[in-house]
Amino acid sequence: MNKVWKHLKTITYHKILVARGCFKVGLYRQGIMHDLSKYSPTEFGVGIRYFQGTRSPNNAEREDIGYSSAWLHHKGRNKHHYEYWVDYSMHIPGGMSPVAMPDKYVAEMVMDRIAASKVYKGKDYTDSSALEYLESGIDGALMHPDTKEKLHFILKMLAQKGERETFAYIKQVFLKK
Repeated sequence: MNKVWKHLKTITYHKILVARGCFKVGLYRQGIMHDLSKYSPTEFGVGIRYFQGTRSPNNAEREDIGYSSAWLHHKGRNKHHYEYWVDYSMHIPGGMSPVAMPDKYVAEMVMDRIAASKVYKGKDYTDSSALEYLESGIDGALMHPDTKEKLHFILKMLAQKGERETFAYIKQVFLKK
């Protein structure tokens, strides 16, 4: 029961942090709806089974069985993940191709990455944490170049100027285009 409570607390805290960020930039519906699939039996069960508290349970499931059933479920239902925006290519026979994400989902992805960094890094979180994760090369292989450029620009601004100025930019400039 302890893992159930800890996992519930972790995903709810993450969801609250994302909602706060989304609300600050005017994405109210996305803030409320963010990551609801994490409470579904498919994702919640994996989260409990592989809960560690210092990283995503999906990575532990992936190490255990070679893939993450929870992640496959999650990414197919949440448009703030760039992996949602991968489709069959009309130009690469048998290949897959990334699609540029709409800006409102890029903004939600920024909030998601900030919240995940805060949850998993705890007191070691800095405004550079999400940028450092992106630049570590762990993800992004199938991210559209335009999406990656926007994400990198915003996370670099966050690292250099902090949340207040970055969120103001997202609300007043990035989402107004």
